[in-house]
Amino acid sequence: MTDGARSATPPGLMPREVATHCPYCALQCGMTLREGGTGVTVHPRQFPTNRGGLCQKGWTAAELLDHPDRLTTPLVRDPATDTLRPASWETALDRVVAGIRAVQADAGRDAVAVFGGGGLTNEKAYALGKFARIGLRTRHIDYNGRFCMSSAAAAGMRAFGIDRGLPFPLADLGRADTLLLVGANPAETMPPLVRWLTEQRGNGGKLIVVDPRVTATARQADLHLQPLPGTDLAVANALLHIALTEGWVDRAYVAERTTGFDAVRRGVAAWWPARAEQLSGVPVADLEATARALGTGGRVIILTARGAEQHAKGVDTVTAYVNLALALGLPGRDGSGYGCLTGQGNGQGGREHGQKADQLPGYRKIDDSAAREHVAGVWGVPADELPGPGVPAYQLLDALGTPGGPRALLVFGSNPVVSAPRAARIEGRLRDLDLLVVADLLLSETAALADVVLPTAQWAEEDGTMTNLEGRVLRRRALRPPPPGVRTDLAIIADLAARLAAAEVTASGATGPAPAEAPGTTPADAETCDTGPAGAGPAAVAAARFPAAPATVFAELRRASAGGAADYAGISWDRIDADDGVYWPCPTEDGPDTPRLFVDRFATPDGRARFHSVDHRPAAEQVCATYPLHFTTGRVLAQYQSGTQTRRVAALRRAAPEAFVELHPDLAARLGIDDGDPVRVTSRRGEFRAPARLSAGIRPDTVFAPFHYAGAGRANSVTNDAVDPISGMPEFKICAVRVEKA
Repeated sequence: MTDGARSATPPGLMPREVATHCPYCALQCGMTLREGGTGVTVHPRQFPTNRGGLCQKGWTAAELLDHPDRLTTPLVRDPATDTLRPASWETALDRVVAGIRAVQADAGRDAVAVFGGGGLTNEKAYALGKFARIGLRTRHIDYNGRFCMSSAAAAGMRAFGIDRGLPFPLADLGRADTLLLVGANPAETMPPLVRWLTEQRGNGGKLIVVDPRVTATARQADLHLQPLPGTDLAVANALLHIALTEGWVDRAYVAERTTGFDAVRRGVAAWWPARAEQLSGVPVADLEATARALGTGGRVIILTARGAEQHAKGVDTVTAYVNLALALGLPGRDGSGYGCLTGQGNGQGGREHGQKADQLPGYRKIDDSAAREHVAGVWGVPADELPGPGVPAYQLLDALGTPGGPRALLVFGSNPVVSAPRAARIEGRLRDLDLLVVADLLLSETAALADVVLPTAQWAEEDGTMTNLEGRVLRRRALRPPPPGVRTDLAIIADLAARLAAAEVTASGATGPAPAEAPGTTPADAETCDTGPAGAGPAAVAAARFPAAPATVFAELRRASAGGAADYAGISWDRIDADDGVYWPCPTEDGPDTPRLFVDRFATPDGRARFHSVDHRPAAEQVCATYPLHFTTGRVLAQYQSGTQTRRVAALRRAAPEAFVELHPDLAARLGIDDGDPVRVTSRRGEFRAPARLSAGIRPDTVFAPFHYAGAGRANSVTNDAVDPISGMPEFKICAVRVEKA
């Protein structure tokens, strides 16, 4: 029976429907899926984040469920022909296990690495981190969220002691008297959010946008600051300089709720507006108008996004805007605050439960002894058996296949061939591996290089939870089971864990059953974790430790996160169903959740927020005679991330069929380029080609391209792989290029 036949409802039966959420961005718009005689249809829901609205991506999300490109059988590379051929699950998983064991036997546990994704459910992110650390026993795991939220996360942790994208409900945006968006373009990245911006301006609020391009969002702003890419930190310091000069700093708040302000005050004294104008190109008058709106507004919100964060100084840039918010007394005040617009669908939850190289579930640090003891107790292993911290995503990818680096990689929910900086180099690293395994629903550009491809279920075919940009934990509900031949990521992880455990015991020559109680645990620990029935063999114990049922995994996640910064202990699926989601932290089932953070204290030992003095420094790469232009990347309305899904949806492909290079008409005239001409963009790392698109809305010294496309139009072929020393974030948003007619 084909997938298309499966989706039809037999005559006389009512269509099935389920309330769920969009599979794309972190807004996680509410929708209802309905399966009837015409297949699966999408209907918007009146959910608090989208209030009945959907963007074009959401409306067309169900089209991939029965797409002809859908993978429905494992693929294994034939060594004789170097092509991927269909195989049974038994053959594919045997190939994976044999490859892992061969690599680890030759080069050690850390020779195998795992790369996850910010679109995985909380359950899958948790299971993947657990699998890496006690199934593979490798320290090498990270995920593509490192390329998205890591700088804002690090800045939030060092200032507030906690990282939650929005520490207040999204509805606060509509009530703000002044709203400053820095490096954010929600009109194209999450269009239903624009309803809150429209409401804010309708209430008499002022919207200010900081962006080097006149984006769809900037066109709605009351004031648009258009800085040179890479100078946002200087702009923030100048704004705080003006606020200090004009007396708009909330001295009582600073004294009562913060530490470290004096060093910041001394640092920004050097950032007089004229200096910032000379560096950034933002006029002094606009800086003063922005500072006035922030300093004199009643309810004021400052938001950053990727434009400010995807830099080798991204943590410091975000910190500068956090400093500004703290000086104005915004965080924790009703209707005010600092926040970050999370990008990927589970970008928030995906970084809370163990996918990051240095973290354990609940946002615990992996090198913290108490955190290790707690999580090891839940997992049923001795704490000293947990590996230590790994390395951030780009460093991990760049080490693949090199001497001393990982020689095998398992990829779940990511496409680094398109999404990584200096992408041609990373593609080469992937080709150098002894074993590349990719679990995906479509043959992405990364999957096309794999030795084994495992077909996975889609969002409408599995239950689970997601955590949106507000820290609101939501329920994803399955409309129907996966098609025959397709398994969920949790089932794949469970099967691999069981096979690896059985193979290890067989190879060691051990006989007899594995102990029912994991070594190093107390009887109470044994009751907490799933270690399998008494007398069970190693495969059964491993299968019990890695259940495939999402509800079972979530119950364990709650225990593992209990007491951590991101505490889910009090969040049950029933409680989520009873409300419109539950905000973490939520320590107890009968206690309140936390829609608004920092009301009484910050999540630091003394309850005070930390100022950190930061100063502007140049981009990692400067323009020169050979590469005279600044290059920056971003998204377009009809595409999403690496485009693996959206480039296959007919309506989205028609709306945005190919990459383009946006240039100012004056620059194009100097280069002899007309609108639509094919152009080549070249950096020190590579080149890509795409048609020119002329726009007066971009600075004459800057060119832009979307990063969703593969092949000749792959923008990340030229982007810089310099990384932030704190967060590991690559410098996607600025590098030096030359542009010429192709």
